Amino acid sequence: MALRHKSAIKQHRRSLRRRAINQRNKSMMRTYIKKVREAIESGNRQEALELLPKVFKIIDKTVAKGAIHKNTGSRYKSRLSKQVQMMASSVS
Repeated sequence: MALRHKSAIKQHRRSLRRRAINQRNKSMMRTYIKKVREAIESGNRQEALELLPKVFKIIDKTVAKGAIHKNTGSRYKSRLSKQVQMMASSVS
């Protein structure tokens, strides 16, 4: 093993912890996005409308933590809300 500075070893440990946190946040975000998409697919408008604010909150938290870029989060929110709106207009 190559010799490394103590600070570099600590930084590596920290980066591994941050990576785990980012993966956990992104995984949770993707899971909730999937739930909204499944509600849209099944035509369950009520469930989609209930899940949307929760998903937005999770996306915003993920952006705030730096796991995804701000524009990526905005794109997710925009597309999901547009799909729910399309669903609402086609049903009513």
